[in-house]
Order: sequence, then structure tokens, then C-alpha cells
Amino acid sequence: MGSLGLPELIVIFVVLLLLFGANRIPQLARSLGKSVGEFKRGLADQPDADAKKAEEAKKGEEAGEKKS
Repeated sequence: MGSLGLPELIVIFVVLLLLFGANRIPQLARSLGKSVGEFKRGLADQPDADAKKAEEAKKGEEAGEKKS
């Protein structure tokens, strides 16, 4: 019951075609692809930012210990 079959996908495509028109659908797909790519790049950059924050926190702790 949870999966979409071929008839359901055809109905969805026809509705999209009627709503947006034949010229607009490729533009929407292209924009969606670019958005997904940007999102994936952002996720790939995220661990680097977390590692930098951890290093800065560790350096701050070490500096605090040396002052005491």
C-alpha cells in the first residue's frame, strides 16, 4: 500500500504538466537538482566546521589550565 505504481506516477506527472506547463517542468527539475547539490555540499562541509569548533574549545581549555 505504501509504494507508488506506474499508474499513480503517470497521474502525478499529468497533474504537474497541467499545473506548470511543458516548458516549466524542466526548469523546476533543474532547480531542484541544484538545490539538492547545494544541500549535499553543505552537509559535506559541516563536519569540518564541527572539527574546528572542537579544536578551538580544546585550545581554550588548555589555555585556561596553563593560566591556573
